[in-house]
Amino acid sequence: MTPSRTTPRAAIGTVCAAVLATSVLTAAPASAAPQAPARTASAARPAAAGEPVLRFTDIEGAGGITLKANVFTPAGADGTHRFPLVVLPTSWAMPQVEYLAQARKLAAAGYVVVGYNSRGFWQSGGQIETAGPLDVADASKVIDWALAHTPADPHKVGMAGVSYGAGISLLAAGADKRIKAVAALSGWADLIGSIYSGRTPHLQAAAVLGGLGALTGRPSPELQQVLKDFMSANMAKEQDMIAWGRERSPATYLDRINAGGAAILLGNAWGDSLFPPDQYAAFFEKLKGPKRLEFRPGDHATAEGLGLLGLPNDTWNDSKRWLDHYLKGVDNGIDREPPVLLKSRSTGAYEGYRSWRDVPSAHRRIPLDGTREIRTGTDSGADGGVVFLSSMLDQFLRLPPMASIPLLPRSAAAVWQSAPYASGQRVRGTTRLHTTATSTAADGTAIAYLYDVGPLGLGKLVTHAPFTFHGKTPGRSFGVDLDLFATAYDVPAGHRLALVVDTVDPLYVAQNPAGARLAFSSPAADPSYVSVPVRD
Repeated sequence: MTPSRTTPRAAIGTVCAAVLATSVLTAAPASAAPQAPARTASAARPAAAGEPVLRFTDIEGAGGITLKANVFTPAGADGTHRFPLVVLPTSWAMPQVEYLAQARKLAAAGYVVVGYNSRGFWQSGGQIETAGPLDVADASKVIDWALAHTPADPHKVGMAGVSYGAGISLLAAGADKRIKAVAALSGWADLIGSIYSGRTPHLQAAAVLGGLGALTGRPSPELQQVLKDFMSANMAKEQDMIAWGRERSPATYLDRINAGGAAILLGNAWGDSLFPPDQYAAFFEKLKGPKRLEFRPGDHATAEGLGLLGLPNDTWNDSKRWLDHYLKGVDNGIDREPPVLLKSRSTGAYEGYRSWRDVPSAHRRIPLDGTREIRTGTDSGADGGVVFLSSMLDQFLRLPPMASIPLLPRSAAAVWQSAPYASGQRVRGTTRLHTTATSTAADGTAIAYLYDVGPLGLGKLVTHAPFTFHGKTPGRSFGVDLDLFATAYDVPAGHRLALVVDTVDPLYVAQNPAGARLAFSSPAADPSYVSVPVRD
């Protein structure tokens, strides 16, 4: 039988408007920051006495390509004093002026700041290598150039960036021991664990990356082939895709990063459509040097997006405090604060913890009794929403994706519910599903959703995650252990939690043969359950 798959073309159409909105949010601050357009000449041109000096320049990257860059130096720099250096690689598809507002603030605080357009995008040379070895070599080349052509201090080098720039910064910290501090915002530690979690291709995420890459840059032949295999779920190339992703994952180089000793701040959003927070949390726990982990409501780059426009922003404020302490030696107390900082999706309040493991204080088990059998390939109405749009609605309006739990067709959705809770439940951390599945087909995809269900049966999405299986013996049971994406969500008193499992979600490539059926059971020797982390 031929698996039914959501088509990439349909996914691109679904996310087009959201992509444009997010691109505007995270793009260069040219229209929102009046000071940026006035500085367009290549010659140094301070706007007024005492302001940092901005100039645009070309920097030779690895292999001799040209990287388009902009350089801020502190006001009054005369070559007799050295300043800490911060290097800012641009995000995926963003032009070189992306960081002008934040770079100017850093320069005003006494930093030399070099922002550059990552290779393959816009006017920089080369092809898009997706944070491959050439991108890492480019970062070192930019540091070399800055130390030779600016009053930058070779002993006080930092890197920071959003998304693609975050990934390159972390990878560079494992390759270049001159880097002493990193602020990696909305990035990834495990590329495969981000966009191929549960062995399930994240369709809309890949469509966004591929589409924006083609519009604003020159994808390498390798990237084009990987995207083609990924979006068609070409299992014959799975190991090749995994190897490609591992080479571009900071987690692969954890020993080198730890050996380098850079102080690393990781920031991400609970609803990041490209790089879900769990992979950052796992990476954070294994870091040995100074470290900090911050999670806030939102989607990819939205937690720090407004800061790119020069507006007040907690993420950028903490990033600057981090750089101030570890590059300038400022005693601002950030090293004495709890290293894990979470902002609740429900209340907007900040919470500090000693480690990621300490976030939940208990786990509530919901038994998944009985047997539920569903028909695969049918959309039940439960889904994770639309890339970018849904998590932004949750961030700004507290409106996550919703579904009427009583109306979900039980032929397409397996449903279990807890009893109403007498008191509120503060869900904090990673929810885990343990169950036994039996399929009439060797391959299949399912998506698990955890909902907060009110008295009228309306469910608000708390978290979810997909999983795909291959090569199972039809009719023979197999175990499923799945981590749902981490979150911080408050369930009101009187509400229930519901676990829903179905087999279709527009966010993912579903590999379900036509006519297959999937059953979930709870053997006495190995009961099924969902374990919800809570903070009492």
